[in-house]
Amino acid sequence: MVISKMSLPRRTVLRGIGTAMALPYLDSMVPAFAAPVRPSRFVAVYCGNGMAMTQWNPAATEALTLSPILSALQNVQDQTIVLTGLHSNQVDLSQDGGIHPRCQTAWLTGTLAKKTDYNLRAGTSADQIAAQVLGKDTQLTSLELAIESAEGLAGNCAFGYGCGYNNTISWKTPEVPLPMEDNPRAVFERLFGASDSTDGRVRLAQIRKNRSVLDSVTGTVSSMQARLSADDRRRMDQYLESVRDTERRLQRSEKQISEELPSVDQPAGIPGSFEEHAKLQFDLLALALQTDLTRVGTFMLARELSNLSYPEIGVPDSHHPLSHHGNDPEKIARLAKLNLFHLQMFAYFVEKLKATPDGDGTLLDNTINLYGAGIGNSNQHDPHNLPTVVVGGKALGLRGGRHLMHPEGKTPIANLYVTLLDRLGVPVDAFGDSSGHIEGVAIT
Repeated sequence: MVISKMSLPRRTVLRGIGTAMALPYLDSMVPAFAAPVRPSRFVAVYCGNGMAMTQWNPAATEALTLSPILSALQNVQDQTIVLTGLHSNQVDLSQDGGIHPRCQTAWLTGTLAKKTDYNLRAGTSADQIAAQVLGKDTQLTSLELAIESAEGLAGNCAFGYGCGYNNTISWKTPEVPLPMEDNPRAVFERLFGASDSTDGRVRLAQIRKNRSVLDSVTGTVSSMQARLSADDRRRMDQYLESVRDTERRLQRSEKQISEELPSVDQPAGIPGSFEEHAKLQFDLLALALQTDLTRVGTFMLARELSNLSYPEIGVPDSHHPLSHHGNDPEKIARLAKLNLFHLQMFAYFVEKLKATPDGDGTLLDNTINLYGAGIGNSNQHDPHNLPTVVVGGKALGLRGGRHLMHPEGKTPIANLYVTLLDRLGVPVDAFGDSSGHIEGVAIT
């Protein structure tokens, strides 16, 4: 018998002049006769300051009916699970102040943050528990992204709680919060290589050379394409075009910033609008998953106490003050519009995963995507009935199009993490303040 199936090394890298670029996961990387097993992936996306819950909550039916805010997910409704009634009871409401950092920290850790300026302590977050297993075979154990910079935030930020609590949702250990990168250029360089310099002048000089990462590996790509199967060539073409498109957009945004903000202290690579910035970060995260550079990612779209405003969508108010709407209908309407805008950015990402082939299905099928907040009713600083959405994971047993309702105050959100970790192949006996699994998330 002649075995003609090509088998590429799992970590095949295209090398060019000063460049090393990983390939996406291809069928050709599976040895002949081996069953193609796609890696499991996990992404958690956080939005601070709570929600306009009257516009968030779906109808009280098991079949999912999208609310005005959740309508952003209509194109992936069949792969969406909305959970209501989950809580973070370990957030001590009797304490004076500091509710925002406590809720943000508890969201992925299931623990109460220590009240301190510098010696921060919480718990290992769910993403990092997943990364301990899923990250063993990838170049990056995990990828942590944000929109807002942590630069200049240090010391005490909220009633005795250190600023570090506001700057991350990811904790490698109870004492080690992970920094989150807001600069797309730095993320791109971390993924695909470039200058190691953090000097903005060096970065801009590199852009002016107008040398594409892809240009330096074109010859290698061409010779490899001829040896791939039709399906793998299609995946490669899609992947390379995604890299090319992301690279073009990075260069456009950096050029815009260098012209409008010529100060050498201004970091390069951050687009001028929230939407472009968020989508670019999501594109990079999608590429990281597609290339199997990492299988775990976290993204903080808005941190607690965020004061960003959104004039691009007609919401000039600062986010945090607007979240304390005092039940003013006009303010609630603007907050709901902002909440919808954030969820639309997440929808852009999961729809991109849905459009990306991965084995016999899509990248969305093999990725569990969590979206939510550590505060429910924004006006009340309420850590109950937390906004919680899970999208994807079809190949991991998750079945969407459903609304899983729980009596308020009875089910910790940590139970969801125990359940999701189990589906990811990272079973844990307990996590944070968990009391068991959540029934109905997976149908096997």
